[in-house]
Order: sequence, then structure tokens, then C-alpha cells
Amino acid sequence: MDVESSSHNKQANGGGRRHNSGGSDSKESSVERELNGDIQAVVLNSGSNGHGLIKKPLPVGDDGRIKRKAKRLIQRQHSGSNGSAAVLTNGSGSGSGGSSGGGAVTAIATGILPQPGGYVVPHRRWKNSRRSRNLTRGRGLPKKGGGGGKGVWGLPGSEALAELYEDENDPNYDSDCNDRNVELREVITETTPDEFFKLAEPIVLEYYEHGDTHEVALSFDEILQGPLRERITSILVEIAMDHKDSQREMTSVLISDLYGRVITGKDIEKGFNILLSNLPDLILDTPEAPIMLGNFMARAIADDCIPPKFVSKPEEHLQLSEYAEQALRRADSLLHKQVWAHLDNVWGMGGPLRPVKTITKQMTLLLKEYISSRDVAEAHRCLRALEVPHYHHELIYEAIVMTLESLSQTTEEAMCELLKSLDLTCLVLPAGMEQGFIRVFDDMADIVLDVPLAYIILDRFVERCNRAGFLTDKIINNVPSRGRKRFVSEGDGGHVKPAILPMRD
Repeated sequence: MDVESSSHNKQANGGGRRHNSGGSDSKESSVERELNGDIQAVVLNSGSNGHGLIKKPLPVGDDGRIKRKAKRLIQRQHSGSNGSAAVLTNGSGSGSGGSSGGGAVTAIATGILPQPGGYVVPHRRWKNSRRSRNLTRGRGLPKKGGGGGKGVWGLPGSEALAELYEDENDPNYDSDCNDRNVELREVITETTPDEFFKLAEPIVLEYYEHGDTHEVALSFDEILQGPLRERITSILVEIAMDHKDSQREMTSVLISDLYGRVITGKDIEKGFNILLSNLPDLILDTPEAPIMLGNFMARAIADDCIPPKFVSKPEEHLQLSEYAEQALRRADSLLHKQVWAHLDNVWGMGGPLRPVKTITKQMTLLLKEYISSRDVAEAHRCLRALEVPHYHHELIYEAIVMTLESLSQTTEEAMCELLKSLDLTCLVLPAGMEQGFIRVFDDMADIVLDVPLAYIILDRFVERCNRAGFLTDKIINNVPSRGRKRFVSEGDGGHVKPAILPMRD
């Protein structure tokens, strides 16, 4: 809306004073004053010809002065032949009053040319505005996405960006670190044998858990370097020496599966040569190291990983120690047999793979050896070597039956001591202990045929074990008792049963 005024502020104020000095008490309407020429109307929505559609007089106060609206910041767009420019005015259309000392003030901003009679707000009015100061570019809208401003350190995340320019006068500037003449090259450090052993040991121990040779081959491909291939065989055998026969069997299978894929026959031979030279140190931790190494070499030959001449010609190995010669003789003795099929079981059969009769026979021999020696630690070692924790109830069964058949209190004391030690070390679980005793209670009808005093000995043995404190209430409550022969006077009424009973009875 364009607002135009035809009179100056000074003239309007003078007209008001004339009306007041005249002393006229009559109050004329604004329309009458307009007709009299005292005030002029404001043209609203003036067209191009200057004629307004609606005329609205300016308000007049009680003192006769014209009340003008407060000046507001208005932005107008004026188009001309040379382009468009934004003009900031305070709401008054003409600036003619400025020449006569009126209230209209005109200010020209940098790059802004106001229209004739236009009013520009001084800088103190819009210095804190968010609008861009560069009005010759853009649309004059507030800045978006910028990192500047009061109390702002930059765009979020800009501190992580590398500085393109580094000031040499900066106190934190380091000429050594920021030298542009430095050439960076990739350097691959060689892994030492000790470091390779630390990397390979977790892989082998994990293999003993899952038994997947393909996974082991992939793991070795990631950490393996050319000169270290000959170390694989020596590391596998050294770790297997500290484990059981079942893990040694898995190690032999692993060497056979890695042959031709990760390591070659020459690498396996070099690995065994390293072990032969290290036998004086290995025997300190594993006294049976020469025999174990001989078994590994014989199994590798049976699996066609290395040729038989590696063992049959010891003169090719230089500076052999006494323990190395013993290992070669062990391997040669295993290979002298005509058939090598027995070498598949050079480490024995695993616990679950062996027949039940074989395991039972070994447990019987274990108990007989214990009764003769009374060595509890050796009995524990032999039981662990069987690797059949799910079949320990058979050991409890055989121990109780052997006690009943011995008819000796010394055997009862020895077996009670053994069972108590097995319970304290948790080598035999309480479930296995209960299952072994319950099996004996169920078979008492057959055992008493061979041992007439079996019930008496069993009651005495259970009482001894109960005093030792390793029996559960379930075992004590299920102890069988054999009833004695009843006499005629104890309830049969003196009647003797016939020898032959009718079929219907």
C-alpha cells in the first residue's frame, strides 16, 4: 500500500496552530476540514494515474495536531530499466519534507539507491538483522547452513577435517611433522618365530574344539608368510605334546589335510628337523617327547606326507642328539611292519570310538593295579586317559562288585578311599556315583548266587561310605535287604505246603 502526503510536517503543524489561535470552539469533522483545505487526505491503493479509490483522513488529536503512524521498516521492490533494487523505507511515500526540515530522513545504504522521496532505515536499525549484507547477490534471505556467527566455532564436525593451510607462525606448528618433502612408503614387518607361535597357538586350540581343518587352513593363510611355512609342523607337534592322545590324533589328521594346500612335503621335513634339534629342551617338559615325535613321523609317512627315507637314513641328519636318534628308531620300528594300517591307530582310539568291552577291561585293570599299589594319583591319571566321562558309572559298578567278591575288609577300605577321592576331585560326578550304586542294587539277585554273603558285605560297605560322607540320600534309601528264611511257627499256622501245586494255583 502506497501512502502519499501532499503537505509537509511543518505546514500541517502550522495549520493546527492557526485553528487553535483562532479560538473557535466548534469542532468540525475531518471531511469538513478537508474541504476547507486545512488537511489533506491519504490516498489508498492509488493507481497509475494518481487517483485513489478510497480516501481516509489522517487522525487529529484534541489539540488539533495530526497523529501520524509510527515509522516501520518496509522493503519494497522497484523495477527499472537497469534492473531491480530493494529500497527500505519507514512508511512515508514522499521525501519532500526532508528538504524543509521535516521528520523524514533519507539514508542510502551501500549498493541501494532509494526512489525519490523514499526513506531508508539507518544502519543502527538493521545492523543486527540476519539478512545478508551483500544485497547485490542472492535474494537477501538469512544465511542457512553457515558456520559463522557470534559464539560459534564453525560447522559441526569441522574440527575433524584436515586443515588445508597451516600457519608457520602458530606456536603449535611442527616443521618436522608437517614437512611436505617426506615420502611415505608401506613397510611390511617380518614376523618372528616367537610372534608366529603366539598367533598360531589360539588357532590350534580352537581346532581342538571344533575339529574343522578347513577353518584352520583359512586362518593360516591370513597370518602366514613364506619363510614361516616350515614352522607350522613344529608348532602343531609342540602344542599336541601337552595334550591327550585324542588331540594328538587330531593333529596328525590336521598335518595330513594341510599337506599340499598350505604346506609341502619339504616344509614338513624341515619342521620335523626343527623338532629333532629341539628335543633336549622339549624333554624337560614332556619326558616322553622322543616317543611321541617318533609316532608323529611314522604317522606322517603312513599318510604319504614325507618319504620313508627320512627315517630310514638318519645319516642325512647332521649332528643328531641322543634323543633325536631315539625318536628316529621309534619311527623306524613302527614302519618295519609289513602293513601300515595299524599306524592309523598309533595314538589309540578315542574314548567314544572304542568298544564297551575294551573300556570295561581297562577299568578292571585300573582297579586291580590300584588295589596292589594303593596309588590314588595314578588311578586318577589312568581314568582321565580313558576320556569317557559319560561311562564313569561303570568304574563305580566294577569297584563295588570287586569289593563284594574279595570278602576282605582291606579291599573295602581301599575302595572306599578311592571312591571318596573321585568324589572330592569331581572326577566322577554325583550322578555317575548314584548310577553305579543303583546298578549294583539291581543286580544283587544275580551277584548273591556267586557270593552268598553279598548282602552283608554290601550293608557294611555302604555304611562305611556313608561315614566317609560322599553318599547321597537316594543311595542310602535304596539299599536292598535280603529277608531271612521264615519258620513254620512265624505265620504259616503249622501247615506245610504241598510239594506239587495245582495248575489253577
